[in-house]
Amino acid sequence: MDTGEQFVTISAVLLGALMTHVTNYMLERSRNRQELLTRWDDKKLDAYEGYIDRVRASIFLAVQLYEHKEGIRESHKSEPEMLAEMDDASRFGGRAFERVMLLGGDDVVEAGHRLNATAAEVGWQATGRAAGTLKEWRARNRAAFKSINDFHDAAREDLGVKGNVTGESHPERDLLLPPAQRRGEGSAPEA
Repeated sequence: MDTGEQFVTISAVLLGALMTHVTNYMLERSRNRQELLTRWDDKKLDAYEGYIDRVRASIFLAVQLYEHKEGIRESHKSEPEMLAEMDDASRFGGRAFERVMLLGGDDVVEAGHRLNATAAEVGWQATGRAAGTLKEWRARNRAAFKSINDFHDAAREDLGVKGNVTGESHPERDLLLPPAQRRGEGSAPEA
């Protein structure tokens, strides 16, 4: 084997080794990138779930207070206890939204801001900071749950989940509410 053949053989071996190294590097880099995306998606999902859970808890506490104050349903808790729970829920909800703001896409953050505004209106009427009738109360609750669905749609899109929770495939649903009834009165249905 002369020098030229040896040079070609050595060059082929070096080229093969280089190609193997480059291929392994690219595959490892791609795998690391995919792991990073998956890790962030997991964190986003946790943040979105935690935020929605806090918002819903806040709304349900407001409903409990409102129904107690309006004589619709008695509560075993006092008003100061319910107000303290609402304050805690609001504080924890704010912290949960901070995680959404850190991890979420633009559409998710904007949907969260809209949800915060509609949920706050529910709390304001429950505490008496905003006046309103039972019909207005129910409209505020409907708006809050529509905002929750809008947040779900934005979060699903941000996470790459196909489909949505609203639209043509899903009929519009209303609140599941018993007819209005006050202490000592008969049933008086309201919308």
